[in-house]
Amino acid sequence: MKARSAVLSAKTPLQAEKPANGKRRATARLPADERRAQIQAKAFEFFSEYGLTAQTRALAEACGVSQRLLYSAFPNKAALINAVYEAEIAGPFKAVWFVQLRDRKVPLADRLNDFYREYYDTILTRRWLRLFIYASLAEVEIAPTYIAAIIRTLLLTIVEEAAFDNGLEMPADPAVAQEIGWVLHGNISHLAIRRHVYGDGTSVAVRDVIPMHVDAFLKIVPTVLAPSADRPK
Repeated sequence: MKARSAVLSAKTPLQAEKPANGKRRATARLPADERRAQIQAKAFEFFSEYGLTAQTRALAEACGVSQRLLYSAFPNKAALINAVYEAEIAGPFKAVWFVQLRDRKVPLADRLNDFYREYYDTILTRRWLRLFIYASLAEVEIAPTYIAAIIRTLLLTIVEEAAFDNGLEMPADPAVAQEIGWVLHGNISHLAIRRHVYGDGTSVAVRDVIPMHVDAFLKIVPTVLAPSADRPK
């Protein structure tokens, strides 16, 4: 509890800039849409560093606005968290990635390597991962929503393409197919967690590690997708 309190009480950069007399600087007037976008972006930074359980007073301070102005842009904290999810968690995912993953004119290994290199750089950033983890610990529905809305489709797409590439059938149970997809997606996600959260300082470049995971996944696909009667005992 003491460690958590210390984190939540730590000053944000905006708090550190507060005038010595303790009074808040006058907030510049902005159109409502711009103000909402500004608060949303600052909230993403704040939640990523301090979690989602901090009081709204600290959140408003980090956003550079009064609590009253914060609530004029978002009716409650839940609405702000939802807006952050839509813009910062789900928003960066590109629909074109599904199109590229299904482009069978390109070798599957190339498709997977290209996708995961871009996904790693675009989605699996330090800030994105920290917010995702904080939200999960706070039991906020960010992770389940993201998995249900995007990742399940991604996993099924990857496994469908791998099955086609090997001339095999998809598992009858979609949940089984998703678990097979997690073999690859989970490894890439944990790679990002090791680098951005755990501070793993290995010298091996991410662009070189991703193909290792892709190759390993493609090697096991024929085994895990083969009919049970054909699997090695």
